Amino acid sequence: MKILIKAGVLLACFWGAAAAGGTAAAAEPSEKDAVALAEKGARFMRLKGKEEMIRRIIARDPEYNQGALYLAMRDLGGITVAHPTVALIGKDLRDVPDADGKLFRHEMIAIANGPGRGWVDYKFKNPVNGKVEAKTTYVLRIGDVALEAGVYKH
Repeated sequence: MKILIKAGVLLACFWGAAAAGGTAAAAEPSEKDAVALAEKGARFMRLKGKEEMIRRIIARDPEYNQGALYLAMRDLGGITVAHPTVALIGKDLRDVPDADGKLFRHEMIAIANGPGRGWVDYKFKNPVNGKVEAKTTYVLRIGDVALEAGVYKH
């Protein structure tokens, strides 16, 4: 009986904190956070180099991977150079559309090869909840690659 009472108290505390907007759920990352992450990656690359940035992205370094907000790298031809999902590395996914048929990676490459920074909207699987959701990604060219950081729109 004591165990059930303790479990009930813990559960009540958890739900109470969640209902009150407590720390049960973290704030969703914003577009400002995506820009800041890409710029942080760019500063790191200027100091430590592209290879070290690649290593950190692949290792899912918490400085560059915060769950739904993470840094990825693509070359200017469209090949994925670094991504927390290691299976994507080395792949040319330009012609793989999103859920609505949009070839969003073409837009990312055009931004990288054109103005060098900008936003692309598309649908993508959220790694936190596994659902396909609307996403916007900030693309920032650094030398011969583009850093990408995106957020899900709710």
